[in-house]
Amino acid sequence: MKTYREAGVDIDRGDRFVDFIKSIRSRAVDAGIGGFSAALPVSSLGFREPVLMTTTDGTGTKLLVARKLGKLDTIGIDLVAMNVNDLLVCGARPVVFLDYIACGKIDETRLHDVMRGIVRGCELAGCSLGGGETAEMPDVYGAEDFDLAGFAVGFAEKDQVLPRKAEIGPGDLVLGIPSSGIHSNGLSLARKVIPESDTDAWSQMLIPTRIYSREMRALVDTGRVLAAAHITGGGLFGNLQRVIPEALVPGFTFDWPVPPIFGRIQSAGGVSDQEMRAVFNLGLGITVVAHPQDAARLQETAAREGFELLHVGALVPAGGSR
Repeated sequence: MKTYREAGVDIDRGDRFVDFIKSIRSRAVDAGIGGFSAALPVSSLGFREPVLMTTTDGTGTKLLVARKLGKLDTIGIDLVAMNVNDLLVCGARPVVFLDYIACGKIDETRLHDVMRGIVRGCELAGCSLGGGETAEMPDVYGAEDFDLAGFAVGFAEKDQVLPRKAEIGPGDLVLGIPSSGIHSNGLSLARKVIPESDTDAWSQMLIPTRIYSREMRALVDTGRVLAAAHITGGGLFGNLQRVIPEALVPGFTFDWPVPPIFGRIQSAGGVSDQEMRAVFNLGLGITVVAHPQDAARLQETAAREGFELLHVGALVPAGGSR
């Protein structure tokens, strides 16, 4: 064995994959892809006092759902969403996204589908694909295996950075923006309790994570948002608790419309209400905290921009009713 290819790594195949990415016609694909780094002139973004923010995340075991169904053209949207939504709830605007694909063997057909989804996710987020890395590692992954990770960079105006914990108090309202379904968390449980023969439910689990760039930018620009949480692993309570004072807890109404996939998961696995609330978003992808007197203004903004903003609870002192 005298060549890299004989050891299982095909440089030519990797180069062709980079050429494919560069060939995708999209405003989201940075012209500099293929170099060692992406450059961004910060002054062109128009921020007065820019604050740099970064995130990193993956798609978790939703990737296994995509592989099982043989549909890989949307998992890239999930990859972008899991990163940019974390920026958005901090008051930031996503600017650049980068991907890392690790695999046992570069399967150009499958990875082309993945990359199309990543580019689409960047379009929805309003950011550019600045570059990435594709690592072919046959001694780490099986020939059919691959994993995805993402990294996002965003900027916020200093006076719009969230949360504003010092301004949050008991009685402040919790508002929610609906999710598109299960998003990219809780799939390890969902896959265990929903039989693979239930292809309809598995297809519902693959619906891409909603990207909230338009919605969050509109709300943050009002100046009335005190905090926001991206509802991922840890569910409704765990994620919102991260951005409010320790002396408070969320009191949810649980009276909003819940996508059917959650009922199917709960009934198929005999999952308790408590466990469902600790794991899944239950139909809310983003929650927002605001003073009661500002809720009407935020809901008017949402209506004007064409999205739902639901009243889903209020903050109460810790130890009170939840």
